[in-house]
Amino acid sequence: MGIGPCNLSLAALAHPLAELDTVFYEQRPRFDWHPGLLIDGARVQVPFLADLVTLADPTSPWTFLNYLKTHHRLYPFYFAERFHTPRAEYDTYCRWVADQLPGLRFRHQADAVRWNPERDVFEVDHTQLDADGEAEALGRTHTRNVVLGIGTEPYVPDALRPLVDAPGVPVVHAADYLTHRDTLLAAGHITVVGSGQSGAEVFLDLLRHRPAGHEQLHWIGRTDAFAPMEYSKLGLEHFTPDYTRYFHSLPESTRDRLTTAQWQLHKGIDTTTLAAIHDELYRRTLGGGWPDTVLTPGVRVRTAGRIATTKIELHLEHLQQDTRTRLTTDAVVLATGHRERTLDRILAGLDPYIRRDNSERPRVDEHFRLVLDPSITATGCNVYVQNAERHTHGVGAPDLGLAAWRAATILNTLTGKETYPLPTRTAFTTFGLEQPQPRVPAARQAPTLTPLVDRR
Repeated sequence: MGIGPCNLSLAALAHPLAELDTVFYEQRPRFDWHPGLLIDGARVQVPFLADLVTLADPTSPWTFLNYLKTHHRLYPFYFAERFHTPRAEYDTYCRWVADQLPGLRFRHQADAVRWNPERDVFEVDHTQLDADGEAEALGRTHTRNVVLGIGTEPYVPDALRPLVDAPGVPVVHAADYLTHRDTLLAAGHITVVGSGQSGAEVFLDLLRHRPAGHEQLHWIGRTDAFAPMEYSKLGLEHFTPDYTRYFHSLPESTRDRLTTAQWQLHKGIDTTTLAAIHDELYRRTLGGGWPDTVLTPGVRVRTAGRIATTKIELHLEHLQQDTRTRLTTDAVVLATGHRERTLDRILAGLDPYIRRDNSERPRVDEHFRLVLDPSITATGCNVYVQNAERHTHGVGAPDLGLAAWRAATILNTLTGKETYPLPTRTAFTTFGLEQPQPRVPAARQAPTLTPLVDRR
C-alpha cells in the first residue's frame, strides 16, 4: 500500500519474480515525489546509483542509466559528470518506471487491514476513486502478505497550526511551495521557518526572485546554526546495511537517544546549497550596502497569530540568549519537515495482534516485518513496513540509498531464498564489538509458492 519511491522500488524488483503475485494501491492519480519542492536547481541528496534498483540489481531494466539510454540521454549525462541528479529528473525517472510496471493501482485508497483467521489471510479494504477523488467503487483484496509504504506527511508545529487553515495571509508548508510561489512572491515581507534542506532551498529560491535591496526576507530555525549535513565518507556509512543491522540490535533506549543526537546526518543542509546562498547574498553587496535579509538560527516560534486580515505576528524566543521578541510578516513558509504517517488508522483492525515497544510504537524485526502475534506469523503471513521504522532501524529508514536493499531484503524474506544476493559487508566502520550478520529466513511453506498478494 502506497506507491512512493520505496514501494516503487519493491514493485520494480518484484516484477521479474514469477512466484510472486503483486498489486500496489495508491490514492493519488499518478506517481508524484514532493511536487511542491521540485525547485529549479534542487538536487537529490544521494548519488544517481541510489535509484530504485541498482544497489540490489544493477542489471535490472529499471535502472536510472537504462532510463537515460531509453531517452537517448546517456551521452549528455556522461559529459555532464553529475553524480547527483536534479530532483525533478529523479521524479521523471520514477514516473517512467511507474508508467510501465503492471500491478500499480493508482486512484485506489487503502482503507483498512484485518486478519481473517478462518482463511489465514489478511483482508485489505480499498476504495477506487474517480478523477475528482470521489469514491467510485469499493473492493476487498485477500493477501498473505502486506507491505506498507505510506510514507510521510508534512509536519506543522502546534504553535503554527491554527494559521495554516485560516484564510487571508498566506501560510504554506514547504511541501506546497511551488503551488503558492507566485502568491508568496507578491507578499511584502516573507518569513521562512525551518533550518533544514527544504528551508534553505526555499530561502534561496525566494532570494533569487526578489529585487536587490528589497528582498524583505527573514529566515529562522531552531538549530544552533544553519548547519551543513554530515557528508564525510565515513559519516555516510551510517546509511549502510551494516549500520542498520547494528542499530536494530541496540536496546530501545539507546536507539531513541541516538535518533535524537544524529540529526545532522539527515536534517542538515547540503554544503552546495549553503554556498549558493552565501554567493547570492555576497553578489548583492557588490554595489554597496547589504541585502534586506535576516538569517537567525537558534530561534523557536512560541506562538503566532493574525493581525487584522493582512499580517501575521510571530512570537519568537532565542534559545541561547533566553530573549523574546515579535516579528510581523506578510507571509510564512513552514519548512518544518515531514513526519512518518501513523500506522494506527490503517492497522486498527490488527491492533490486538501488534506487539509494541515501551513507547507504544510497533516493533519491527530485522527483516522489516511488524512483530505480530504468533497466531498470525505461524501461518507464514506478515506485514512489512517501508520508511516507518526509524525507531527500530535508524536514520537510514527514509534514505533513498537504502530503498533497493530494503526492498530486496523483503523479497528475499518472502521467497525464503537469496532471490537478490546482498553483500555481507557494506562499511569500513565496524560499529560494534560484535557485528550482526545478515540471514535470510527459510520459507515456511516451501516448496509452496508464497504470493505477495492473492486476489481470490
